[in-house]
Amino acid sequence: MSENKTKTFVIALGGNSILRENEKGTPEEQYKNIDHTAEQLLNLLSSGNRVVITHGNGPQVGNLLLADEASQSVAPSMPLDILGAQAQGYMGYMIQNTLANHLRQAGAPRNITTVVTEVIVDSEDPAFKSPSKPIGPFYDAERAEQHRRQDGWDIIEDAGRGYRRVVASPLPLDVQQARIINSMLNSGEIVIAAGGGGIPVVRDEKRDLHGVEAVIDKDYASARLAVQIDADVLFILTVVEYAYRDFGTPDQKPLEQLSLAEAKKLLAEGQFGKGSMEPKIRAAIMFLEETGRDPAREREVIITLPETAARALEGKTGTRIFK
Repeated sequence: MSENKTKTFVIALGGNSILRENEKGTPEEQYKNIDHTAEQLLNLLSSGNRVVITHGNGPQVGNLLLADEASQSVAPSMPLDILGAQAQGYMGYMIQNTLANHLRQAGAPRNITTVVTEVIVDSEDPAFKSPSKPIGPFYDAERAEQHRRQDGWDIIEDAGRGYRRVVASPLPLDVQQARIINSMLNSGEIVIAAGGGGIPVVRDEKRDLHGVEAVIDKDYASARLAVQIDADVLFILTVVEYAYRDFGTPDQKPLEQLSLAEAKKLLAEGQFGKGSMEPKIRAAIMFLEETGRDPAREREVIITLPETAARALEGKTGTRIFK
């Protein structure tokens, strides 16, 4: 890609960019991780490029669910859409605060704003008939059955560790705030949006929006937003440096460059793990297939670790997928 042309990036921060495995999720831990990611992205963020940052929030919402349940005797319980909005707000604050400090220290201050983002889904999406996304804490059989009876939860047993609630994970159709996000980018803002995949909402017969008990995959939501703001690059930071062929076997091979056709072929072969790399590859395909076909613009998806983000932007590591 030409380096002298302003580009639009959507940077999807994985959970490990904010909360690492075996951490509790204290503010100090999360700030430390965000700080390290900010260092990796500093050159990109201080450029004249248009940048949107999205992020996961699974562990954070899990902690809010724990707190919500523990405090039910003294405070009203909150539905999942409101807890998702709460996580978007406080995580957005932490990210924008950290990034702004880094940019100011580097002599390249930019305004950074968090947008609490609604993402429209189809109330008839098949996912609502087959909830599959585990959320929140583990329960013993008695407590799980109580929630099933009293709250109407769908419950699954999770690999001998107990029982968990599962909710629907519908596909994102439209990012409600995409227009204002685009306007903010045009004015020079860095925007943090669609945290945790956004707040899932459905539109009723009167065109009113209502939150639903669901979780949208944050990579799918990032790709949908990238399409709507006509992005050039979808940059996915995750727990591995590359996407791999034959991952986890003695024959595993890093995939440095993939065409859209090659990515679709490997996906069809089952090369990417469900719930891990598969949704990232599907998000990449969604973005590349649905963005415009302007021959003067190159679209690509980059997948890598937070620690290797700077080198990936220079083309030295990571998986690149292109049309």
